[in-house]
Amino acid sequence: MKNVLRYSFWTVIAFLASAGMALAAEAAPAAAGGVDYTKAIVLGCSLIGAGIAIGVGASGAGAGMGQAAGGGSVAVGRNPEAQGKIMLTMMVGMAMTESCAIYALVVSLILLYANPMLKLVGIG
Repeated sequence: MKNVLRYSFWTVIAFLASAGMALAAEAAPAAAGGVDYTKAIVLGCSLIGAGIAIGVGASGAGAGMGQAAGGGSVAVGRNPEAQGKIMLTMMVGMAMTESCAIYALVVSLILLYANPMLKLVGIG
């Protein structure tokens, strides 16, 4: 397991170190027959960012809701008379947790459709 983490770490470091050299190339003007890949790079990075945003947001919300449901079930099992208060508190907590997933969805939809990065680089 340690070797896998070590190789993964050094792979990421090498990837990040080589990115500067790849982006240091002179840009060929589009009028001279060169192709400008700026829009494709920005769109690709936006897609990756949207996927990461919704993936992390949904998995975090799912883990939080599962923990809340488990804690509520244990609490009701220990004190069945307080079921109403426990369930109300659990449902409010689950709604707050679900709002984090909705925010992640909003961020990913903004990255996919509004794409503020295109305006930043002067394409959109």
